[in-house]
Amino acid sequence: MTTKENRKAPKLPVEGKRNILITSALPYVNNVPHLGNIIGCVLSADVFARYCRLRGYNAIYICGTDEYGTATETKAMEENCSPKQICDKYHAIHKEVYEWFNISFDEFGRTSSPQQTEVCQAIFKRLYDNKWLSENTMQQLYCDTCKRFLADRLVEGDCPTPGCEYDSARGDQCEKCGKLLNPTELKNPRCKVCQKSPRIRDTDHLFLELPLLKDQLEKYINKMSVVGLWSQNAIQTTNSWLREGLRPRCITRDLKWGVPVPHEKYSDKVFYVWFDAPIGYVSITSCYTPDWEKWWKNPENVELYQFMGKDNVPFHTVMFPSTQLGTGENWTLMKTISVTEYLNYEAGKFSKSKGIGVFGNDAKDTDIPVEVWRYYLLTNRPEVSDTLFTWPDLQSKLNSELLNNLGNFINRVLSFIAKPAGQGYDSTIPAIPDDVSEDSHELTKKLANEVSAYLEQYIEAMEKVKLKQGLKIAMSISSEGNRYLQEAQFWRLYKENQSLCSLVMKTAVGIVYLLACLLEPFMPSFTLEVFKQLNLSAETHLSLCDEKGDIDRAKRPWEIISSGHRIGKPEPLFKELKDDDVETYRKKFAGSQADRLLRAEAEAEKVAEQLKKTKVSDDSRKKKSSVKSSNEAKNKAVAEPEITITRLDIRVGLIKKAEKHPGADFMYVEQIDVGEEQPRTVVSGLVKYIPLDEMQNRKVCVVCNLKPAALKGIKSQAMVLAASNDDHSKVELVEPPAAAIVGERVTFPGYEGNPDELLNPKKKIFETLQVDLHSNEELVACYKDVPLTTSAGVCKVSSIRGGSIK
Repeated sequence: MTTKENRKAPKLPVEGKRNILITSALPYVNNVPHLGNIIGCVLSADVFARYCRLRGYNAIYICGTDEYGTATETKAMEENCSPKQICDKYHAIHKEVYEWFNISFDEFGRTSSPQQTEVCQAIFKRLYDNKWLSENTMQQLYCDTCKRFLADRLVEGDCPTPGCEYDSARGDQCEKCGKLLNPTELKNPRCKVCQKSPRIRDTDHLFLELPLLKDQLEKYINKMSVVGLWSQNAIQTTNSWLREGLRPRCITRDLKWGVPVPHEKYSDKVFYVWFDAPIGYVSITSCYTPDWEKWWKNPENVELYQFMGKDNVPFHTVMFPSTQLGTGENWTLMKTISVTEYLNYEAGKFSKSKGIGVFGNDAKDTDIPVEVWRYYLLTNRPEVSDTLFTWPDLQSKLNSELLNNLGNFINRVLSFIAKPAGQGYDSTIPAIPDDVSEDSHELTKKLANEVSAYLEQYIEAMEKVKLKQGLKIAMSISSEGNRYLQEAQFWRLYKENQSLCSLVMKTAVGIVYLLACLLEPFMPSFTLEVFKQLNLSAETHLSLCDEKGDIDRAKRPWEIISSGHRIGKPEPLFKELKDDDVETYRKKFAGSQADRLLRAEAEAEKVAEQLKKTKVSDDSRKKKSSVKSSNEAKNKAVAEPEITITRLDIRVGLIKKAEKHPGADFMYVEQIDVGEEQPRTVVSGLVKYIPLDEMQNRKVCVVCNLKPAALKGIKSQAMVLAASNDDHSKVELVEPPAAAIVGERVTFPGYEGNPDELLNPKKKIFETLQVDLHSNEELVACYKDVPLTTSAGVCKVSSIRGGSIK
């Protein structure tokens, strides 16, 4: 959001630099913005604005709430207050949501400001004086019950488009087929306020003569759509408008809430919101700086980039440019338009008017961090076709892409550097000794070439505003980093070739820095955390500026961070999203906002009713109940043995052979000797965490009485126990002592009993016990506070303290 520093020293165009003016469609103030609104305009524009700043361009990002028009009057009637009160309420809500989403506006204003009236009326007067406006009598729906002309959004009816016939089309546009309408075109129209059928009445209005401006407009479109690399959906929509033929468009409305028309005959009317809203970009810039004309009337030095959803295209490619051209002034016209299709929600559509979907305040109220929301929306950005938000997809992208790819790579690198001398580098970036170089190490040389290619692709994609592609390329560098670590086997190099290990780790930490830079436009809070863990100032170091040579240096990652620099404390960057959480969120956000409110009220009443019922009137009832409960418990105990740790058959096993699963890249298939005639086949998802050579000829703890399960076509006959940290970025095997006997049973001192021959999966025995399996501060594997014990001593993990074992 706007800072005091911005206000004191607003940025102005600078000769010789790239000056980029960025706007996103002004969000309307009739509800909280939902995720579809956020990705469709403000978040997409924010990514590009952040990218521009990262590259050293002179860029400002202007936005604000669109506050005039019928929808505001309608909402005010619904909430029994004034339009001004509605706007104040929702402007504050929007601002708070965007602050949480880390949207970096240079100015976030409003269209109900005095500046809006001033700029809007000045543009109108130029159009009027230049004779681009005409007067006409039009027929409009009038409600005799409400005693008022009904503006477009105060009318609903059946869509007249053949094949659509949607029964809740608005008077200005059909939400289903997208066609722009006039209220009188609707079939079976009804007043949204009283539901009565309105009648048609004559009313005088002013029109912008688009047909007369057609030649100027087409010249602009033909040139700028090519130069500015307009997105295909913007070009198609614009061309369809031109093919159908431009018509005069009404710019006035019979409303009270809006910019007054400065004309004696029309003084009881206001400007139509389509005319007024795009002018909001200009008026909000005038709130940012009194020298706003240096941005808006400077086409030789300023590039205008605009972001919006597909329903906003005609207003920005046809109507607003026509308005600017019609003034005869030297306006900065839009160079590039970036348009999104719709983000749909689960089985249906996001809808602000109907309250369906996940809204900005909903995202804020979950335990899911903002960087995860931003990543998911941007990786799912509907650039060429509609995309779908689903909770399982959010879970999958978080757990596999952010946690297991990005978070895992950064944590492995920084955690190893942070290890004490003898195990790591004592938190200090190592120097590269003279006896090794990147040219002599093929893996490092190969990585540098791949990173260079990806970096150029990233810049090309972002310059063309292909944001989803830019994000995908950045994440590919993370995947390359993981592959580099695995193939270099740094843990082995540390013991066998310290010089080469120093090169590998200095290169890897350079990739960590580079990822933090490339991903800053997408996940700024993630970047700040990585810089904190690198012990670097983002304000000083965060840059990909050509003038500073940042791009060249990034292609030599071993040079990025100086030898001797001390890093901060590594921490997990992402946390796993579990199935139970997903199901909870899915239920919580099902239906409309109104449905959720009803559910919450019903739940509150249910709890209150239960509290009343639990009051017990006398002691005898308590005693009777207690005896009954005791008998029931005894009977149940006879029927079902108590769930204790002794029911698990955990044995010392020896991996005789391990290889990659032929049908799953993330799984190993092991042959494990557990003291039986034949080894057991075991499938484990450990590829990302433990190198294949470290899986060979190794003693492990094996749960032997689970029901066999087919995993990607191979039946797994047991399970190897492993510990993981909180965010699942690190996983280590639970290891018996070297002298433990293969096949012996792991015991728990103080717990006696024999294991089940085969655990009944329906009883969830292992799942019940697993929650108390963990590694303690001494790295001992425990059930509660009791160690997993063999004849040769206790079982341990390498480095994970307080890890979960399963």
